[in-house]
Amino acid sequence: MGTKLRLTGAALALVLFAQAANAQTTVELPQIVVTSSRLGGEITGSSSTVITADQIARSPAQTLPDILGEAAGVQVTHIYGSPTGVNDAVDLRGFGAFAQSNVLILVNGRRYQDFDLQGFDFSLIPLNSIERIEITRGNSGAVLYGDGAIGGVINIVTKSTPTTTAAKVEGLVGSYGHREGRVSASGVSGPWSVSLFGNGVHSDGFRDNNKLDQGNFIGTLKYTVPDWSGYLNVATDTQRQGLPAGLPNLPLVYPITLATPRASVTPFDWAHKQDFNITGGFTHTIAPGADLIIDGGIRRKFQQSLFYNYFNGAGFSYDTSTATPQNFVDTVMTTLSFTPRLDVSHHLFDVPNRLLTGVDVYNTQYNSDRPMSEGLPPIHSYDIRQTTAALYAMNTTSITSNFDVSYGGRLQYNRIDGTDAYSAAVDPNAGFYSTNPQAPPVDRGEWQYAAHLGYDYRITPVFALFGRVARAFRLPNADERVGAGNPFGITNPANLDLKTQTSSDAEQGIRINWQQLTFQSSAYVMDLRNEIHFIPALFVDVNLDPTRRIGWENSATYQLTDDVRLHGALAYTDARFREGPFAGNEVPLVSRWSGNAGVTWNIVGKTLMLDVTARYFGERRMDNDQANSQPLIPAAATVDVKIGGEYDRFFWSFAVQNLFDKDYYDYAIASAFTPGYFTAYPQPGRTALLRAGATF
Repeated sequence: MGTKLRLTGAALALVLFAQAANAQTTVELPQIVVTSSRLGGEITGSSSTVITADQIARSPAQTLPDILGEAAGVQVTHIYGSPTGVNDAVDLRGFGAFAQSNVLILVNGRRYQDFDLQGFDFSLIPLNSIERIEITRGNSGAVLYGDGAIGGVINIVTKSTPTTTAAKVEGLVGSYGHREGRVSASGVSGPWSVSLFGNGVHSDGFRDNNKLDQGNFIGTLKYTVPDWSGYLNVATDTQRQGLPAGLPNLPLVYPITLATPRASVTPFDWAHKQDFNITGGFTHTIAPGADLIIDGGIRRKFQQSLFYNYFNGAGFSYDTSTATPQNFVDTVMTTLSFTPRLDVSHHLFDVPNRLLTGVDVYNTQYNSDRPMSEGLPPIHSYDIRQTTAALYAMNTTSITSNFDVSYGGRLQYNRIDGTDAYSAAVDPNAGFYSTNPQAPPVDRGEWQYAAHLGYDYRITPVFALFGRVARAFRLPNADERVGAGNPFGITNPANLDLKTQTSSDAEQGIRINWQQLTFQSSAYVMDLRNEIHFIPALFVDVNLDPTRRIGWENSATYQLTDDVRLHGALAYTDARFREGPFAGNEVPLVSRWSGNAGVTWNIVGKTLMLDVTARYFGERRMDNDQANSQPLIPAAATVDVKIGGEYDRFFWSFAVQNLFDKDYYDYAIASAFTPGYFTAYPQPGRTALLRAGATF
């Protein structure tokens, strides 16, 4: 409460300062809201960023996570250094290893979050299909979009309404055998329009057993007439990748260490995935200022992965020549959704209002068999069904022409049913467990709620204040309920009945738009209860003691000349345990300081353009180091450069990532038993990528 009062006091001080020092200017600050492509509405009072298609095309970053990482307060954790961002995690407001479960991802305003620990795979969306990306920080998005929006919401809006018939073809080649082809096409005929996007990628990967083959396709059909519009969207992808695992810093278990960063300690492990998603719906103007939106969808995801035992030699020493399959994962997940809603502009007490209200119904069925090897009977068969039904409303009132207030809430019923069918007859460890290896069933329902109150006060034409308070919640996903499974049987089995995580946060910020300068700064505090966290030493997920995040995020752009623009971001994030045995300790995998700075230069109009971005992340605790006793992941800074241009219908670019060839890693797991021993995931050094194509 004391922190919230200090934020409010700071806001009042800024109001008095701005009124006393009303600077002369000719540039007016527009009303700034977060526009949702799904609902066409706003979350007043939230810190927000919009990344445009032009910024995506010009960025030296080559993956969607790294493009998002240029926004203030966004921390990216790389696992295998994939050229498409596979397995990378995007973190908003300090959740470390569980960022993917605490940042809600939307595609065209619809939830695209998976009911497993993989979360959202950013490589599924072709970069050339993106119109813009909307980042809404903080947990207020839970009112409109539901559980999981603890750190924030990222809405990826695709190019789905073409105005002309056109096509684009491009090819890319780069380091480590990277080959990629991208194609897009659009057509218009009367009220009908269609857009198609596809790409195929192959990469040998930086590490041994790090090969990636992937294909993606997105197609959208739209029909638009006065008062009516409808759409049908189909997306599919396939992915095959090797899993090289981390490398130890000392040769205590493996003879391979970080001294050989391209090596793999798991040369045979692999993962495959297939996705299919179809959504459709329509919008009807039922009265002036009132739109009815009806849509729904189905998504099917299939995953297979195989992990080997590399310690079957004499004396249980590491020996790849005797490796045998140890754990095969075969998972099928189906998600059905139905999301009718209303968007109504109205007048209440003679002032303009906008009401967004609707119903969300989601049903996810998760089935996962866990035999030792493909084709064998499963040791565990997990069957988990989660059903959620919610009613929500968000109203924004323009009290005056320069003062908006929004308020809203969500009431959601969550139902979870899960069982574990365990077969001792095919379990080689049967008889060695100290506890029953079968997870107890769960059959439980609960009510949860989210709430938001925010304001936006444009004090002068160039200076604005914004702020909010909110409450949100996150449900455990299926993999968190199942856990990793313990092959030694010395701890508890999976906990299908994890508690729901909740958060309360408050935020206060300012926005400035003065001549060539655009600046945004905000501070926040977030308190969490029952935060869900995986403990590698126990092989299960648990609910943590209460934790807290306190942060400060800043972003700025400055148009130095007509052809040169400077941009930068700086964030401070302090994530700590506030109760329990780790009280006062830092939450793992969260850097205190992170930021970036860059320049965009149109050297010769659009014929020759240069973009340079430098990134920095500070030290962070390793995963599994809640005790804060192990070494820190070192701070690192990298520089990316991209030069390119357009001429007539042709375009090209040449990009270099990690220009100065820095050795670094930003993810590591600390040993639970051996001080100073850890496993890290080294990242590629200097890499290059050449891109060329044409439009027709």
